[in-house]
Amino acid sequence: MENKNWSRLALQIALALGAIYLIWGSTYLAIRFAIGTIPPFLMAGSRNLAAGLIMYAWARYRGAPSPSRGHWVGAGIVGALLLLGGNGTLVWAQQRVPSGVAALLIATVPFWIVLLDWLWQKGKRPGSRVVGGLSLGFAGIILLLGQGKLTGPGHIDTIGAAAVLFAALSWAIGSLYSRRAKLPDSPFLITGMQMLSGGVLTLLVAFANGEGARLEWGAISLLSFSSWAYLVIFGSMVGFTCYIWLLRVAPAERVATYAYVNPVVAVFLGWAFAGESLTPQTILASGVIITAVVLITTRRRPAPVKVQEEVKPPLMAAEPEKCL
Repeated sequence: MENKNWSRLALQIALALGAIYLIWGSTYLAIRFAIGTIPPFLMAGSRNLAAGLIMYAWARYRGAPSPSRGHWVGAGIVGALLLLGGNGTLVWAQQRVPSGVAALLIATVPFWIVLLDWLWQKGKRPGSRVVGGLSLGFAGIILLLGQGKLTGPGHIDTIGAAAVLFAALSWAIGSLYSRRAKLPDSPFLITGMQMLSGGVLTLLVAFANGEGARLEWGAISLLSFSSWAYLVIFGSMVGFTCYIWLLRVAPAERVATYAYVNPVVAVFLGWAFAGESLTPQTILASGVIITAVVLITTRRRPAPVKVQEEVKPPLMAAEPEKCL
């Protein structure tokens, strides 16, 4: 029975990782299209608020108990770190840096997570296999970044690049904090609460920044609106739910590998749908990055009995359909 449960868990983790690999790899391009006619913080805040309302209402309809004040405090802190500091800052920065460059800089998330998990949360010191995988992944990112077709002519905007790096750090802190925060058992309810909190905070920043006055409803293009809707449904509701669930049942550095795969997905989507060049250097860099992911995700796992004891309470409450 334990082996069967472990196999089921492994399949769920693989499917959830695949979802955030593919979906979040496409969101950089969607963000670029969305902020074409919608101010950045307003776009990010409304996207997360809309998704949060739907997720929260659905979770409560399905019988999730009403969250306590402590749950809302925990969700608010995580939402501020992930969705205001992380996603909101990233969206703002994409006004100044290309989406491909943004995806590459966000790939620093695994380094922050592994480092902070070790130094801040006194986690296990990363082994040589994980360190090697992280280093190889970074080498692959540099290989991609060195490609002129991806970065485009001219220099990378320093302020925009620094903002993306700040977003990566904020996302890493929020991800680690969420593992120990006081939160409900339902992944849908957790996601809804965090998105509601992060969405409201991001909208407050948007209005404080004067974006509300600058918004022209009649000027919003169909492409921007369609991209906004895609980000609400897939980027937020599907992708973020899987991410939050993964943080509770999988090692932090394994979950963080999405930051290595997303740039590869972004490059291939650009080739398939935007006519961008797919060079031998791109293919080589993609191979290097995928190899790094394999090194990190195939590290020796704990004995099944220990895993079952550690993840049983949240896992039994988080069935596969609650993520995918």
